[in-house]
Parts: sequence; C-alpha cells; structure tokens
Amino acid sequence: MSLDTDLNTDLKADPDTGARRPDESLEALMPVATTAQTRRAAMALLRPHRGLVALAAALLTAATLTGLATPMLLGHLVDVVIEGEDVTRLITLTGVALAGVAALSAVLNAVSHYYVIRAGEQAAAGLREEVMEHALNLPLAQVERAGRGDLVSRVTSDVRVVTSATSEVLPKFVSALLTVGLTIVGLGVLDWRFAVAALLAVPIQARALVWYLRRSKPIYAAERAAEGQMAGRVLDSVGAADTVTALRLGPAHLRAAEDKSNAVVSLSLRTVVLITRFYGRLNLAELVGLSAVLVAGFFLVSDKSVTVGAATAAALFFHRLFSPIGQLLGLFDDLQEAGAGLARLVGVTLVERRPEPADPPAPRDASVAADGLVFGYRDGRDVLSGVSLAIEPGERVAVVGTTGAGKSSLVRVLAGVHEPRHGSVLLGGVPRAELGMYGTSRAIAMVTQEVHVFAGTVADDLRLAAGPDAGDGELLAALEAVGARSWVEALPDGLRTRVGEGAWSLTATQAQQLALARLMLVPAQIVVLDEATAEAGSSGALALEASAEAVMRGRTAIVVAHRLQQAARADRVIVMSEGRIVEQGTHDDLAVGTGVYARLWAAWSDTRPAQAPTDQRGSAISGGNVK
Repeated sequence: MSLDTDLNTDLKADPDTGARRPDESLEALMPVATTAQTRRAAMALLRPHRGLVALAAALLTAATLTGLATPMLLGHLVDVVIEGEDVTRLITLTGVALAGVAALSAVLNAVSHYYVIRAGEQAAAGLREEVMEHALNLPLAQVERAGRGDLVSRVTSDVRVVTSATSEVLPKFVSALLTVGLTIVGLGVLDWRFAVAALLAVPIQARALVWYLRRSKPIYAAERAAEGQMAGRVLDSVGAADTVTALRLGPAHLRAAEDKSNAVVSLSLRTVVLITRFYGRLNLAELVGLSAVLVAGFFLVSDKSVTVGAATAAALFFHRLFSPIGQLLGLFDDLQEAGAGLARLVGVTLVERRPEPADPPAPRDASVAADGLVFGYRDGRDVLSGVSLAIEPGERVAVVGTTGAGKSSLVRVLAGVHEPRHGSVLLGGVPRAELGMYGTSRAIAMVTQEVHVFAGTVADDLRLAAGPDAGDGELLAALEAVGARSWVEALPDGLRTRVGEGAWSLTATQAQQLALARLMLVPAQIVVLDEATAEAGSSGALALEASAEAVMRGRTAIVVAHRLQQAARADRVIVMSEGRIVEQGTHDDLAVGTGVYARLWAAWSDTRPAQAPTDQRGSAISGGNVK
C-alpha cells in the first residue's frame, strides 16, 4: 500500500456485515490553512504584542553582541602574548572581563528569553481562545462529518505543539538567528575576507535546508492528519464499545486502530531518517567553512594583512557558529511540525459559519413542523426522502422503526444538527434558518444516548446549561426532578465534587441523569430524546424512565423510542421505514392489524416479562428493545 493510500484510509460500514472497513477518503476532514493563510494568522496573533516583541528583539540583540566580545578578548590576548609583553596582569584583567561578559550575557539572555516567551505565550493563548471559540460554534454537521477525533486532535495535540514552539523553540530560533547574523558581521569587521570564507559554508547549508524542507513538510502535514484519523478511530471505537462488543466487531476495530497507528509510526520513522541525513549535510558544511576560515587566516597573517590574534578571533567566531547554525537549522524540524499544527488550527477558524441573525424572531409557541425533508450524509444516498410532519405544542411524539429507518436523522434535522438538502423546518412557526444557531438552541434541546460529563464540579457541569449565576437551590431542584439529588448529595463534596476525566467517576445511569438535569435547566420548550434512556434494561432503567418523564413534562417532546413502552405512553407514534413515514397514529390504533407498528409491537410483546411493572398509564416499563 502506498503512503498516500495508507494515510487516506478511513473506515465505513460494510453493507453486509455492519463492520467498518477501509474507505479511501479524507474529504470529510476539516480544512488545513495554506502557508499564506497561516503566515497572516501568525502575524495577526503577534500584532497586539508587537511592543513586547520589539523589546525582546532588542534585548536578544544586546545579549548576542555581548557574547561576541569573548572571541575579540581572546584574540587580543593572543596578540599581546606574541608581542612578548608582561601578560600576567593582562590575563587577570581578561579573565575578569570574560567573567563579566558571561554574566552580562546570561542576564540579558534570561531577560530577553522571558519577554520572547511572554509574547509567544500571549499569542498562543489568543490562538487557543480563537480556535476554541470557532470550534464551539462550528456547525454540528461539519463536526460529525469530520469526526470528533480530527477536531479533538487539533484542539489538544496541535495546540500543544504550537504552544511548545512559542515557549521553547521560538526563543532558541531567534537567538540562534541573531547569533549567526551578528557573528558574520563580526567576521567582516575583522576582515571582509574572513566573512567571505565563512560564507562558503552557506550554499551547502542552504541546499541541505531546501532538501530537508521539501521532503519534511508534506510528511509532517501527513503525520498531523494521520494522528487526527487515529484519534478519531479510537474515539469512535471507545464511544461505541457496547455495540462493537455486541456485534463482535472488536477485531475489525483493533485492526483499523492498528492501521492508523502504523501510519503514524511509519511517518515518524521517515522523519528520523530525514533528520539524520540532514545533520550529515550540516557537518559537511561546518568542515568546509572552518577550513576556509583557517586557510584565509593563514594567507592574511602571512602577508601581514591581519594579526595572529585577529585570525584566532576569526576562527573562534566561526567555531562559535557551529552550535547556533546547527541549532538554527535543526529547529526547522520543530518549526515544521509547529507550522503543520498551526495550519490545522487556523483551518478550524476558516470553516464557514452561517451568520447569526442580528435580531432573530421569537417562536410563537412550542410547535414543530417539517415539510418535504430530504437529507443524506453523502451524495447519492438519501437517508430521509420527502418527510413531512406537524407536532402540536405540548404533544409527545414517539419515533420508531428498525435500524437504518432514519429515526435519528429525522430528529437531528429537526434539532438543527444537520441541514436538509431540500425542505424546511419551522419551530414555533418560525423557519429554523431565521432563528440561527443560538435561537434554535433556545427553542429546541436534545439529549442522546452518548452523553458527556464535563470536567469540573457537578455544579459547574449544571451551570453550563443554567448559566453562571444559577444558585445551588436551582441546581438541586433540577437534580431532584430527575431523581439525582440523593446520589449527588451523597458524593464526597456534594455539588462541589469534581467529576469527569481524572476525577470522581459516574456510572452510565448517573451520567445520563446529569445530562437530563442539564436539559431541565435549559429554557427550550421543545425537547428531543434520541434514545436518551437506552440504559433501560439495566439496573438504572426505572430511574432513567422517571428522569425522562420529568424532563418532558409540560414540553413538546420528540422521543426516538429505544423500547416500545415509550411509544405506548406517547400521544402519537410515527413509524419510519427507509427514510419515510409509513404510519402514524396513537398506540392503540397502530397496535392492531398487520401494519409495521403492529408487527413490532407483537414482537416486543413476546419478549416482555410476564409480570412487568407498569406506570400510572398502565404501560410496562421494562422489556425488550427495538433498535
């Protein structure tokens, strides 16, 4: 398999087995900025801190000039010794001067590096904030098409690489660049022929650098993309662990993750080979340059154009260039990686976002209407085909159907996660496009089976929905409504207990109840539960059913029914098949006869326990599942 093919490998569902298999496409990934776009973004980030940048540059220049005094002092000492003068006192003074130069250079370097790092960190902070602001406001459909792994890798590993470059690589690079430039000037001050001799190494170094950059840039860009794909594959597999296990797809997912990891490792090894060959070329340049300076010094001293001390200083000057030149050219390796990461981060900010209306209209009520919805995840295959429906304010509607019928796609289009290719959606009589993203989120809210516990305290998690000024009483009331108050208060610090990754671990039922409590706190009068109680059938089934009832009470509710007793409690049942509504009506009307729902109900009834507990409406609250 070629490198490009290996990098562009993704997984898609096999139509026969349901397993995920390779797909040669990266078109879903978010864009990557061009070199020009990345450069403009970097300049824009540094512009607010140009004062700091100027101060840091001045200090770095002073530190470099101070360091150049060392070869000059040693060269002068050589001349004095050759002339046969009493050098005891001079050596003492030279030692004191060298110590002073070293101390002053160290102080100036430390202060200048502080300001370089400060300017870089502030610019990086601005970049992180801008990228996060864009990431949080990206169209959800764009995020889903690209895959969470791609976005997560950008706002984590790419941000880390860029931040490391601004705090560590950039100061070293600027310092090395100044050292090289001013040292060449110093050689010219001694004698212009020393500078010319030293510059003989430049063509070799330049050719080595061009050779390296031409080969390393695409590899680094491919490596960052491959890491994004690897993260996406791992996240998808972990997020769907139950399904993967149930369908015995573990080996296929492991092979897919292994393929992604191997692609990253292969690219990393290629960079190591490139770096080794690159440094070999740099060593050759150092040999040529130093030889040229020594030969020039021999002839210049022979015809008395310069003193032995000046020739010594010139050799020391050039020898002093070994480290900064190697560091300067070697740092291109880190800058290449940081540049690739920065291009991916800037790419996030380039994703077009639909402009928010300045003064969106308010929905008249909590109704939902859709007309002629056509939607597909990929061109050429529609998941929804001409779906129309009307839901009255306060009505509870259950959407049922077999796997692949289009249930989740329908509610996601209604909630604004996806945009239909044709058709329209009205919330409260207002076209969803006129409401904008924020207006839509205030009108309709959704909870799915895949919930997230945000890192922080329980109170912080809930205030993401309630607002930063929400009091503990309001949060406890929401927890009480969904039946979660007792276990939250039993946590070590109650509402102040830290949860999420690396903190207190919540059970799947508790995490779902926390998500439903967040839904209680949002003002939306239309709620969508997309298999949000799929934990049912476990020990948390009854708790989640009660939690969902509390969330839906007094609101318009659309429920993708994981279990048919949820449909039995709804005011209306919508049955979907192959992206169309094939039946709708009350449970009692649809459960008789030979229709699709009747067959589903009969199959479910056969799996229901003989003495299943019932709710106040007489519907069983445990039993089989309909996927």
